[in-house]
Amino acid sequence: MFVQKKMELKEQKGAGLSLILGSLLMIVTMVLHPVGGDFNHLVNIFTMGKIAHGIAILSLPFVTYGFWGLTRRLKEEPFLSNVGFTIVLFGLIAAMLAAAINGFVLMDFVKSYKDASQDTIDSLQPFFVLIRKFNHAFDFVFIGGICLSILFWSLAIIKTKALNVWIGYFGAILSTLGIILFVSGYELVHLVEFRIFVFGNAAWILCAGIFLRRE
Repeated sequence: MFVQKKMELKEQKGAGLSLILGSLLMIVTMVLHPVGGDFNHLVNIFTMGKIAHGIAILSLPFVTYGFWGLTRRLKEEPFLSNVGFTIVLFGLIAAMLAAAINGFVLMDFVKSYKDASQDTIDSLQPFFVLIRKFNHAFDFVFIGGICLSILFWSLAIIKTKALNVWIGYFGAILSTLGIILFVSGYELVHLVEFRIFVFGNAAWILCAGIFLRRE
């Protein structure tokens, strides 16, 4: 029993560290993320665009493992914790697809046409519109997934008191606000709003990781 408890504690601390690393990588991503623009601007930000989205993808395995550890810590509320983890998986997969398309597919496509004529570039505009629509769709899935999962975990924290209860109230308020903005049609997918959204959720993830380590 003692050995099992010790292993669970080490696992929990590892999950907390993973959440801390993942949240910091998310913050770095948003700091480095370049502002979008026309074709020539995309050519100029080619390198930075790849780096920023590469860091975003790198953060996802750390966050996923950390969320799995958080879910296990909240096992006294299996419905809330497990449903939260299931929902966030869909959101993180959507985030990975959005980052891969925007950071690699789009960047490589733009680079291959960097010496093209203006007429050719103009003819490519429907492709850029399609890419933007794909990104927005994946962003919506990510936003909805992360809001709902944090809400479920926060309610589980409040009920079980497995972690400091204030982080449960913080997450419940944060996720509820995000859900209200989301369903009211507020454009969270634009870069400035998306940065604020990611910073807020990264702060919650960072706090969750710190408390998992302390426990």
